Amino acid sequence: MVLESPMLRLLKKILATLCLIASAGALGLCGSSPVSAQALRINHPLCHAVSEEVAPWNVAPSTFACIGQPERYQRGTLWLQAMIPPKAYDRDDLSLIVHSSRFDRLIVAFFYADGAVERQAVRSGDFGTHWRAGGQLAFRAPQRDASLTKVTLRFDKVASARLLRMRLVGRGEEGTQTTGLATLIGAALVLLLSGALYNASLALAVRRQFSAWQAAWAASMLAWGTCWSQLHLFFFPAMAGALSAQICTGLSCLAIALATLSAITALEQVHVSVYLRRTALGLTGCVFALGLPLSLMRSGPIESLGAVLAMLVLANLLSVAVSIGQAWRRGSREARSFAGAWAVPMLVLGSTSFFDADTMFWGGGSQILVLFAAAWQTLWLSIAASRTYARLRVERDIARQAEAQAQELARRDALTGLPNRRGFIERAGSILNISRGRGDVVALLLIDVDWFKSINDVYGHEAGDLVLQGIACCLAPHESPVSATARLGGEEFAVLVAGMGDVELMRFAEALRHEISSYDHGDVIGHRKVTASIGITRSTIAADFHSLYRVADEALYEAKRGGRDRVAIQLMDAPDRYSDLGEVALKC
Repeated sequence: MVLESPMLRLLKKILATLCLIASAGALGLCGSSPVSAQALRINHPLCHAVSEEVAPWNVAPSTFACIGQPERYQRGTLWLQAMIPPKAYDRDDLSLIVHSSRFDRLIVAFFYADGAVERQAVRSGDFGTHWRAGGQLAFRAPQRDASLTKVTLRFDKVASARLLRMRLVGRGEEGTQTTGLATLIGAALVLLLSGALYNASLALAVRRQFSAWQAAWAASMLAWGTCWSQLHLFFFPAMAGALSAQICTGLSCLAIALATLSAITALEQVHVSVYLRRTALGLTGCVFALGLPLSLMRSGPIESLGAVLAMLVLANLLSVAVSIGQAWRRGSREARSFAGAWAVPMLVLGSTSFFDADTMFWGGGSQILVLFAAAWQTLWLSIAASRTYARLRVERDIARQAEAQAQELARRDALTGLPNRRGFIERAGSILNISRGRGDVVALLLIDVDWFKSINDVYGHEAGDLVLQGIACCLAPHESPVSATARLGGEEFAVLVAGMGDVELMRFAEALRHEISSYDHGDVIGHRKVTASIGITRSTIAADFHSLYRVADEALYEAKRGGRDRVAIQLMDAPDRYSDLGEVALKC
């Protein structure tokens, strides 16, 4: 079972909360009354007139065409006019909502039955107070006693008439839609911001290329959503209009390229064929190569190139989907996460061809769906990556724990459980360093079992092993932060202690010798008594372990020569020189 990190649990809470907010906003938008709003499209009911050059601001056409499509307007002026039938609305507090596009100037004129004309204007770089969230411009018809008869829109150097979306709504409905749309956009942007920050921190923490690509993609979608929704106009009002539209086109192409790279690079080469990988990357290059010039265009075949770009994007996404499917069939664990992440964006892009998203999500249109699909994708992949890295971290911790246990076992004697020579030398080095800093006396006790060979010869090696385990039981309790015990090999044991004076050290050694000789080995060797000889050396200077061992070993041989079952001590005055101050041998 993979434990979830606090950051992962936080991401899930953010996702659930903001999805509830988004759902409420979406229901509000979808539930807006269609009776009180009228979509304005060319020829339905908009009539049009064109001037191939930019007309003076006070010049208006005398006639409008209500059939056909306007042409040759990109370098000139495009007029659109909608007649308002009598009593079409119960109130005259109407608002005209225009989805902003690439144009130099827009003038909206409201005509009233008493002959009055009210004009409102915006230009690229200055939308004033008319901009709204969701890439919209709102023009409120001034209230008058006379009824509104028609509305005229004048666009100077507009990039594409077919991309314009307009609607007449009641002023109250405009406020409701603007609030709901702002709520939706804010929720989606917070989701993308969370995903971008989380993936960036994850990329720095685990040094994985996939998380870096994901962070860059979420950041690009965050920038695109902020620019498309016009929220950046709070801080950069001069970017209003054509510049923002051009930046959005470039950011969308960049986001598609980053999304493809994050998916393709995350799938291992053994799971995706070279042909599919190259196809996806090639289509991504084509999208990027066409999208950048298209983002800079203000005139020309923008609609045709836009259609080609849309086909390339769909082909690119399809190639990624096929790559994910192939990787899934070949057993890729990452492909399963990508399948869940890419399913929603693919469904969104496919479904917008079968219903009018502009009617259901006015102002947001298909862009709001793409924004939420991107938020879904980045958070899905963030959670999937977190679970993957959490699983890897658990596996790494288990491996490290196993390695630590193996290293500990390598430092332990398998028979007695005491540290072996390697472990004892490492532990002794640590105690010696600490004692050297404190100026404590350090003593080494070498313990050798008397006549142990005869025990093996008479009772067998199994009995000898049990005797060694019994002696280890006597020594094990003396392991502490200032002392260490070990079985050095065969029947030889050792104890290193720090901070004991001469008298205390001799009492400790005698108590240890007595404890060994009085240990009951049960029925293993009958009533035979097992004794041990102990050699001691102590040093008041900075001696190393090997120097201590040599002197203690000499003291041990003195105890053996003195009759065994004894304690003998040999003092040191330098690391490699012995003192002949005398030795003490105490018989049991």
